[in-house]
Amino acid sequence: NEPGTYFYRLKQIDYDGTINHSNEIEIDVNIPTEFVLYQNYPNPFNPSTKIKFSLPQQSRVKIKIFNSLGQLIDTLIDMQMDEGYHEVRFDAANFASGVYYYRMETKNFTSIKKMLLIK
Repeated sequence: NEPGTYFYRLKQIDYDGTINHSNEIEIDVNIPTEFVLYQNYPNPFNPSTKIKFSLPQQSRVKIKIFNSLGQLIDTLIDMQMDEGYHEVRFDAANFASGVYYYRMETKNFTSIKKMLLIK
């Protein structure tokens, strides 16, 4: 979501047609304060997984996938991105089971995480 204040409420419709609404809830969504590369989910995975990350400022982002030998096997992102929370999907349908690493790199930040593909 874009930074800002959001409001929501739930609507419940019973089998007899009765409608009820919850109280309004207020949520503040803020710009991240630091670079973070989160653990992929699900992990272990088959055949795809999501990689989430946050950017406190607009940055050129590279996310690359490496096999257990350290060989580059895929580049998921290599582009300028706005600040905020982001997500990318890694589809490993054409790769063998095993341990893989993903690296996020910006001008000011580098992080590496491990993931497990099980077929």
